[in-house]
Amino acid sequence: MSSWLSEVASSHRLQLGVTAVASGCLAVTVVLGLQNARRWYDAYDLKDSIPGLHEPHSVEKINEFGGAVSEAGEDTSEAERSAALARRARLGDYDEDLILEQLARNRVFLTDDGLAKLRKAFVIIVGCGGVGSHATAALARSGCGKLRLIDFDQVTLSSLNRHAVAALADVGTPKVLTLQRRLEQITPWTHFDCRNELFGEKYAKEQLGPWTDGQKPDYVIDAIDNIESKVALLHYCHANSIPVISSMGAGCKSDPTRIFTGDISASAEDPLSRSTRRKLRMRGVKDGIPVVFSSEKTGPGKAQLLPLPEDEFEKGEIGELGVLPDFRVRILPVLGTMPAVFGLCVANHVMLEISGYPHDYLSSKVRDKMYDGILAQLQGLEERVAKHHGSDPLGLRIPVTADDIGYLIEEVYHGRSVISGLASRLALIRWRKAVGNWVDTRTPGQKADKLELGELVCMTKDEMFKHEQMVLKEGNAPEEVYDKHVIELVERRMREERTYRTQR
Repeated sequence: MSSWLSEVASSHRLQLGVTAVASGCLAVTVVLGLQNARRWYDAYDLKDSIPGLHEPHSVEKINEFGGAVSEAGEDTSEAERSAALARRARLGDYDEDLILEQLARNRVFLTDDGLAKLRKAFVIIVGCGGVGSHATAALARSGCGKLRLIDFDQVTLSSLNRHAVAALADVGTPKVLTLQRRLEQITPWTHFDCRNELFGEKYAKEQLGPWTDGQKPDYVIDAIDNIESKVALLHYCHANSIPVISSMGAGCKSDPTRIFTGDISASAEDPLSRSTRRKLRMRGVKDGIPVVFSSEKTGPGKAQLLPLPEDEFEKGEIGELGVLPDFRVRILPVLGTMPAVFGLCVANHVMLEISGYPHDYLSSKVRDKMYDGILAQLQGLEERVAKHHGSDPLGLRIPVTADDIGYLIEEVYHGRSVISGLASRLALIRWRKAVGNWVDTRTPGQKADKLELGELVCMTKDEMFKHEQMVLKEGNAPEEVYDKHVIELVERRMREERTYRTQR
């Protein structure tokens, strides 16, 4: 036995095994001891942080509004902690399960595939005021992965009534940085590229360029309220096939039920939209850009663009009064809720487009149906007039399309009758009786109406029937039927149409 024990004791393998077991036991003992010590110290620190019933503590520090007063430097340290967390999250140091739980409602709505597309998306928001800030906040909360914010302006006191996240402490801070700082506390994994600069056409290639990893923008949001910059942005995106959606004017609007999303060619009752359409048409763009717009009409008692005070005129040239050249110098009344609705509609469209969720907006369908109806009325009118003058109307074809109808109604006549100014039950009709043979029959089997767009005017249906009888059938000149004001308005609209026609 003693010899066996002696051999075992001298065995090198046994010695190594015993050593390994002893080392493992020691390591386990040390780890368990450290964990127990850590729990004890954590419990001690927690108990020590709880003040006694008779000890002073921060809960007793109440400000004049009845709220707790923060310790000095608390806000700064909180912002620093949020920024540090965001930096780690963007590097991947954030639990994926927590992200999916935060995005759970969007996930079940858009499906896993749709949410994955949104999380990989790169969206550029140009203009971070009332509309842009709400669009940015909605996209970040919904999981959009990369956001580039472009705005030259700072938060002001007057912008607090409509900005999505700005607080009083943010006054004087660039809007883009305010958005990043606040939203990092909500979605720390979102990547931000903040550019405190004015969008410019000559810098568009760089401002709307790829992300640092080469990813091209999936969508651009136009939330600019300056017409020249807006037109430049939309034209660049259209020319370079970059998906873009534009927010039209939210100023002086108050009815959220009149806000629609549709093609820019269908927008109406919005001066900003009308000016944007005209300038884009001059650059060769007439449709293909989705916009959010309001069909609300102005009226007595409703907000209007405020006039410039007389003392401002005395300060110098009007162009010198703006913050920047070509920027407005008058105050635009804005109800704080309306930019939020516009911004959320814009963000909603972008999310649906990127995720591939089916959507078909009503406003465009309604407008197209109206144009088709007016076109059918014009066709019938031309046939009746042709028959009245002895021509066979069977097979008569007019050289006008539904797109032409929309152009005349919206761009030339602003959606109103030249006779009464009414905006309902509209129609188009020849202004003067056609002279000579106005049906081209040179091609066998074809009857082509020689009607030109510049000959048409906009009226209500009732006014159209009266005009048909008195002018087109009886042969009276318009000057014999209408007063001077109507004649001058029609001539002015026709001059404008000739100008627009060269740009179509």
